[in-house]
Amino acid sequence: MKAWSANAFPIPVVAVGAGSQPAEDEDFDYLPMPSGMDTFAPPRLPDQIDPAARATAVATLEGLLAAMRAWSFGSAGHPVVDLGGLDSTSLALINDALGQGEVSARVDGSPALRIQETVFAGIWRVIETDAAGRRLADRIEACAMPAEVAARSRAAARAALTPPPPPVGVMNAPAVLAELLHAVDKHRAGSAAHIVNLTLLPMNPADLTWLVEVLGVGPTVILSRGYGNCRITATALANTWWVQYFNSADTLILNTIEVTALPDVAPAAADDFADSIARLAEWTAALCEA
Repeated sequence: MKAWSANAFPIPVVAVGAGSQPAEDEDFDYLPMPSGMDTFAPPRLPDQIDPAARATAVATLEGLLAAMRAWSFGSAGHPVVDLGGLDSTSLALINDALGQGEVSARVDGSPALRIQETVFAGIWRVIETDAAGRRLADRIEACAMPAEVAARSRAAARAALTPPPPPVGVMNAPAVLAELLHAVDKHRAGSAAHIVNLTLLPMNPADLTWLVEVLGVGPTVILSRGYGNCRITATALANTWWVQYFNSADTLILNTIEVTALPDVAPAAADDFADSIARLAEWTAALCEA
């Protein structure tokens, strides 16, 4: 596995609207969409490991492990390890040791965020870049999901909106929008998600097009490959997300809108986080002996 660079971060996600197929994105390389659930497989280490780089990588991962063990999952102050000061050889070894997991995200803005879950659920690689794509910060965060994903999406969104009159051909979208606006108004931190399943509703292309235009697009796109192939796109309305599931042929099979702080399909669960601590401890021990 090659070291990640500021200009070639492997986030295979694109913003897509309701009922649409993913468009070509020249800035990112797409990973093959899996046909079933992934199972844990340890990352592959290089055949030859520089002793100094190994010592640095082991010390970094042991520090991360200690912080994860001391932290109560879901509480404030989650573990963060700054990688900005590491040499390229040690950084490349840490990349190899952590691998790439099932969830990727990007958050546009200043700075832009590129986020990749490692093979250890709840351990995230977070890179900040400027408008020219230059890397500003590089870190590991251990948590359900880096907090800036939801926070930056919420900060860029509107608390309410006044929709324009629907054009000819729009039938059911205004009723769906009214339901969403009511759910947004009633939403409070910690409340259950309000989900509108567009797949089960009589929505024609004009309905979907108007709904996309009215809701707008926020700064965040997430791809989750853990439970099928799921693309999650923030809208410009607060706490409102397109959640779209695709089959192995990348055909849309389930199209929903969720009013929630962050859809449940994206964050890591507490049980997965605990499992990652055990697996990372074993893998760090193996790295010491490599």
